[in-house]
Amino acid sequence: MLRAFCRLRSGLTTCNNKTSHRAFSTTITNFSEQQQQHGEKPKQMLTENERQILDPMIRVDQSGEVGAYYIYMGQIAVLGRDKKLRPILQEMWDQEKHHLETFDKLVGDMRVRPSLLRPLWEVAGFAVGAGTALMGKEAAMACTEAVETVIGNHYDDQLRSLVQLTEKNPELKDLGKTIAQFRDEELEHHDIAVEHDARQAPFHSALKAVIMQGCKTAIWVAERV
Repeated sequence: MLRAFCRLRSGLTTCNNKTSHRAFSTTITNFSEQQQQHGEKPKQMLTENERQILDPMIRVDQSGEVGAYYIYMGQIAVLGRDKKLRPILQEMWDQEKHHLETFDKLVGDMRVRPSLLRPLWEVAGFAVGAGTALMGKEAAMACTEAVETVIGNHYDDQLRSLVQLTEKNPELKDLGKTIAQFRDEELEHHDIAVEHDARQAPFHSALKAVIMQGCKTAIWVAERV
């Protein structure tokens, strides 16, 4: 399992490093100059209160999408030969890739400090995905059900916070639209998992509870570290 993770991850390392470098090389000054060159109105600077809310929000969202991305990677590493299941897993994995790329860019554009534990989220995500897949496709789907339940609820909480912020700063509406879209897609993953026998997994309730608690703990840590 560890060898499979290393092989899959090695192909992403160069791309991720380039993406991070490009993201962090963007400064507010350069961004404003580009807007002025195109006749656009410079974006409103974030207040200290807005930054205190948005920094941990973007950081934990990026971390959560890292974990979700590697969970699906782990599941595909084990169940990828299942001709019926592979396309379903691939579609969800592709969506998680888009989510992660979006938050990687937001971290750079909004100058948010990313989580220092990203390597841990990668390893943990792959281990959870592959580990549950080794228990069978039902357990893998139960994992998806649990993870997407937590992520969907977390995005709902964030949207409630953004409603208050956008009353004073309408420019944050685009962020709210992005999170709302991602929430809907995560909940769609949840429904797909249920449709594919997630609740038929051995010890379903216990497995779901453990994974959900692990996700909630990871969110608490990622907001701070």
